[in-house]
Amino acid sequence: MLGVSLVSKRIWENLIVRYRPLGMTGIRVSELSFGAGPVSGLMTGDSQESQKQVVERAITAGINWFDTAASYGAGRSEDSLGLALSSIRTDQQLHVATKVRLLLDGERDLRPMVTKSLGESLRRLRLPRVTVLQIHNSITRCRGDEPTSITADDVLGPHGILAAMEDLRADGLVDHFGLTGIGDADCLEILIKSRRFATIQAPFHLLNPSTLIDVSSKFSEKKYGGFLRAAESAQMGNFAIRVFAAGALLNLPPSSHTQKTPFFPLSLYERDRALAAKLGRTMAKTSSLHELALRYVTSHREITSAIVGFGAVEHVDDAVRICELGPLSIEQIASINYLTVVADRWDTSKRNTRVIIPWHNKFHGQFVSRGCPFPVREILCCHVVQQRYRFARRN
Repeated sequence: MLGVSLVSKRIWENLIVRYRPLGMTGIRVSELSFGAGPVSGLMTGDSQESQKQVVERAITAGINWFDTAASYGAGRSEDSLGLALSSIRTDQQLHVATKVRLLLDGERDLRPMVTKSLGESLRRLRLPRVTVLQIHNSITRCRGDEPTSITADDVLGPHGILAAMEDLRADGLVDHFGLTGIGDADCLEILIKSRRFATIQAPFHLLNPSTLIDVSSKFSEKKYGGFLRAAESAQMGNFAIRVFAAGALLNLPPSSHTQKTPFFPLSLYERDRALAAKLGRTMAKTSSLHELALRYVTSHREITSAIVGFGAVEHVDDAVRICELGPLSIEQIASINYLTVVADRWDTSKRNTRVIIPWHNKFHGQFVSRGCPFPVREILCCHVVQQRYRFARRN
């Protein structure tokens, strides 16, 4: 999407990060993506020099996907990212994705709002086009069921968002369309199964993997319904967001954004932070929680890339170092799933409770019979479903 001349002596063959195919787009995207959102505060802040340094380090490491949105810092993220990218010369092909969020009040024809939003985004980004334009609204059964949420009809209707996106693509301003995976799973699956969208980004982290993994009805946090499996079946590119649960998995104080956002509120952050502390103590002998959190996400083959909000150059270096370690073992994934979606949040006090501990099996052959390092009496391999193993506990 972008790129002229050299920014460093590193050549493509020596780039650090690995690449994965982005659905059916023909693009190969780095397994780490640059998140320009407000949690880290970098790209919505004022330090242009720091912004350029971090963006340049990300490019040098081989990161080729940059994620922003019109609503991040009321446009400041797009402006900062555009300025940084325009000042860096590189021979790499870089991709920028931005988003449109509509605040609706009875409007029927949504096309002018989408067109206006993208025009302003391109101006701030200093770009003639973007690789992906993504819908930033939640998708629910009725408008306003969640903050800023819209319906599938608002997207697919003749005067809806998708119609505007098609016009923008015909004008050469957009290459592909994307979704934000929050809202009602059945409504999101309507859009996914339309096969009109190339990408989706959704919350996925080791404290709540329910956008991909089935959890019990007694799981106390939001259950996303596993819609990323439908996205994978539709051959979409899947981006993971909230990889560190807005900093809770890093034991950081809540950001100013976390303290005011209605989408992932402070109360959720505090619960996640408490569970993260317990998990960190349990897994301390294995590796750091920071490392486990990122490797947990990148170990799932359904996830194309993990979007990480970098706040400093060393954050880029640390994330790249962790990714170089490769995927977690199946035992580690099973242990994490047990501790986060089973032991701490499921009621297994009754006898004959059947606990399902799911993971996929890309990296470790086709059959697993080894024991798992958590205190269960017996682990039996039940069956394979959509290339993800499910294991059952018998009391």
